[in-house]
Amino acid sequence: MSPIRSASTAALASAVLAATLTGCQFSADEGDTSPIVIAADLELSGAAAPVGKAYQRALELKIEQLNSSGALNGRRIELTVKDNRSDASESLRNIGDFSNDSRVSAIIMGGCNECAVGAVRTINEKRIPTIALAPSGAVADPVAERRYVFKLAPNAADSAAALTSELRRKGIRKVGVLHSADDYGREGLAALRSEFDKARIRLVRAESVRGTDTEVGQQVAALTAGEPDGLVVWTPPEQATLTATAAQQAGFDGALFLDAAAAGELFLGAASRATERATLVFTQTMVIDDVIATTPAKAARRQWFQDYTARFGGYHGSSSFAADAVQLIADAELRSGGEPGRVNRDGIRDVLETSQLDGLSGPIRMTPDNHSGLMPQALTTLVARNGRWRLAG
Repeated sequence: MSPIRSASTAALASAVLAATLTGCQFSADEGDTSPIVIAADLELSGAAAPVGKAYQRALELKIEQLNSSGALNGRRIELTVKDNRSDASESLRNIGDFSNDSRVSAIIMGGCNECAVGAVRTINEKRIPTIALAPSGAVADPVAERRYVFKLAPNAADSAAALTSELRRKGIRKVGVLHSADDYGREGLAALRSEFDKARIRLVRAESVRGTDTEVGQQVAALTAGEPDGLVVWTPPEQATLTATAAQQAGFDGALFLDAAAAGELFLGAASRATERATLVFTQTMVIDDVIATTPAKAARRQWFQDYTARFGGYHGSSSFAADAVQLIADAELRSGGEPGRVNRDGIRDVLETSQLDGLSGPIRMTPDNHSGLMPQALTTLVARNGRWRLAG
């Protein structure tokens, strides 16, 4: 990275963090130079590794930016990462190790729904603030049983509403749905059914696919046999790509609609032809280079997009969630009070529960009644054109 880019990045990171801390007092932190230790439990091997590695890159880049920003009161963030191998049992062991380390302020968990839900009891018993990047509603709800667990990912109800709005706008009346065979997939199917009923859209058939499946032709054949006008794909990115290719091979000429969980790389590569003109509901940051930066928040998103792309040679849609999780924890650490040099996990939890941030992913609002902070306004409609995602319209 050039000195000019580094300087601009540091200045921007400082400004963004400072904006989230406006009006806060740091008397309890004066003179505290102890590191802010954030632990990350990520899917770095196994079926979900592509997304897990994108999260790791984002965490490292965001922490580098904040450490050089001068906005941490002389402190630095340190990151410790463990691979859960896309396995809930391994993830639970990692959470236990992290929570027993008194230096760790908070944990960031990756996109594995089963991992996050399976760790809820341990997280609460150990009283360690945790932000999960998994989309399942069961990660953060019911709140009374998840006091230390927060979620930063699109919500099924919001995605279903946005997708149904697009289906109506395009005159789609008969739909097939392919969903992941997990909590989020089942939650999505239920949300879609509810929205379809209100919009008078007929669900012709629904099929499921496991996260480890590398062949979806049978499910796609069953879905297209009903001659739907559109296919809704509610799966991780790898299965979404497989579905688009299988639908093309099956001669399906209807419209393809993808849920936010299907967002992966900006550039579609070998799937470009199969996904051409497909619709994706996701955050605007994925295509922020199509957006005029008219606000400081949009300027920050554009800078993040450029920095991530310059560092890693491409952009992954989910990276902004990991970066925002770091921002929220850093903010909460500085505002939590407590004795210098000692981690105040309860104070961090209390701050997280009332956090507000115009983040890299969009507007984020946590409340004591809602630990899933991404606002519906963060979602927009994208379309695949010429091998990459673009802002629709």
